Order: sequence, then structure tokens, then C-alpha cells
Amino acid sequence: MQTVREIATEIVAREGGYVNDPDDPGGATNYGVTIHTMRRLGLDLNRDGQITTADVRALSREQAVQIFITHYFERPRIAALPDSLQPSVFDMYVNAGSNAVRILQRLVRDMRIECSVDGLIGPQTVGAVRQAMTSAPEHFVDAYGIARRNYYYGLADARPSSRKYARRRDGGKGGWITRAEEFISPRYHLTEAQHRQRTAAWA
Repeated sequence: MQTVREIATEIVAREGGYVNDPDDPGGATNYGVTIHTMRRLGLDLNRDGQITTADVRALSREQAVQIFITHYFERPRIAALPDSLQPSVFDMYVNAGSNAVRILQRLVRDMRIECSVDGLIGPQTVGAVRQAMTSAPEHFVDAYGIARRNYYYGLADARPSSRKYARRRDGGKGGWITRAEEFISPRYHLTEAQHRQRTAAWA
């Protein structure tokens, strides 16, 4: 089993270095850490009294790893979830915040297990997820990954400016989709034809 630090290090590698895409609501980002997160945490790295893109650029890989461990794993209590589910939820929390937990809670409710959809990992959610894992031990982690993939497609459906993250210019799978499928068993990956069919309605 991977350690939390190993998972966080992989997330940082997956996120890549500095980008400032005007279509990304997260704004300037380095190693997956957004300028909004740095402002929320008060990370004025160059100590000039304000947190700007210069501070985002100055963020180190190790600082990003520690931010993810502290604020995206420990604080939301992902450690309370079953071990096999933690990497995917952790990765999604970095990418989508508390929506990662809401996706999980909705999945549990789809299995007719009582669970509030509030984005928080409390005793009720932990108990419901454990019940869901017991009911479908061979499939639940994949089901969560598939729900992540559907979430990304849904975002792109609703927000045309985000479609480039779900579909490459050549029509193939974009970064959002390949990211979700890293946590899905290969037998449940979409074929290129299925992906193209799913995105065919996009202009």
C-alpha cells in the first residue's frame, strides 16, 4: 500500500508545473496549487506583502506535496475512508475540492444507502461508504472512478470553455478523462470510439 506522501508526490507529478490558463477558474497554478489556495493559506513566499503569480511560481514541489497532505488529505479526513478508495478521492479532492466527497456521497445514495450530500466526511459518510464497499467490494472503487469521469464530462457539457480539458484537439481523451481513468480498472476504460461518441455533440 502506498503512503500518503507517495500518493501526494504522484499527484504533484500529474499536475505538472506552472500554468496560468485564462479558461481555468483556478487561475495561476503550480504543481496543482492555485493562487486562490495560496491566498487562503497566506503563503506570501517572497514576503512582499501580497500573494501574486510570483508567489505561485516560487512554490516548490515539496511545498505542494505538504499542502496536499495537510489541506487535501488530513483536513477533509480522507484517511477515514477505506484504504483502497483513498488515492482516487485524494486525487479528486486536489482537483475538485469537496465535490470529490459529494460525488462519493451521491454514488452511495445511488446504491440506496442513506447518506447526506454535503461534501464532508463525517461518521455517517464513513459508515455509508464502508457499507457500500462491503456490498460491492470488487466494484466500488471503479464505480467511484467512473463517477469522477462522468463528473468531468458533465462539467464540459455545461461549460464549453472547459471542453479542452476533457477532449484533445484531435478528438482524443483530454487530461480530465485520462486522469479519472488512472483510477479505473482497464476493463472499464472508454474506447476512443466511445469517448468520441460521448463528446460528439460538442461543437
